[in-house]
Amino acid sequence: MAVQILRKKFTVSQYHQMIEAGILSDRDHVELIKGEIIEMSPVGRRHAACVDRLTELFVLRLTAKAIVRTQNPIRLSDDSEPQPDLALLRRRDDFYEMGHPKPEDIFLVIEVSDTTAEFDREIKIPTYAEEGITEAWLINLNAQLVEVFQQPTSDGYQRVQQFQYGQTLAVSAFPDIQFNVAQLLS
Repeated sequence: MAVQILRKKFTVSQYHQMIEAGILSDRDHVELIKGEIIEMSPVGRRHAACVDRLTELFVLRLTAKAIVRTQNPIRLSDDSEPQPDLALLRRRDDFYEMGHPKPEDIFLVIEVSDTTAEFDREIKIPTYAEEGITEAWLINLNAQLVEVFQQPTSDGYQRVQQFQYGQTLAVSAFPDIQFNVAQLLS
């Protein structure tokens, strides 16, 4: 007889109730993905430096065009509220105080990876595609490349490109603003 393992899936509402009740706190460093509460990896020096570098680059180049959100939640669906390392958002006067950004508010999400490339590529990036996020970047610090995912469908992104040192890329929503891969990685 096969044993069936049952998992309890949570909604964003239940997740927020756990935060409000003190079951989860800021110290827990978790995110909700497809109904599962996932503990996020600790942030190392390389990861932190890359996120800070990206934040500065995007703020300097896109201040009047987009809100740059760093390591804060985005609401994808009733069962997913991940915290990408960086998200470029449509400008809004309230800076999303009335509710976390939804897929239609998001130009780009970026995941920086030094230890979590497989999880980001196999779980988070496909989740972004399923929910219609137009573009996602995976900055793979170990492989020293930027993977760009575009054209989302329920089966994942249909267009995937890799960019290495010496190449440039742009966010599809802002094609006139170029980034050199070296700027993003080091």
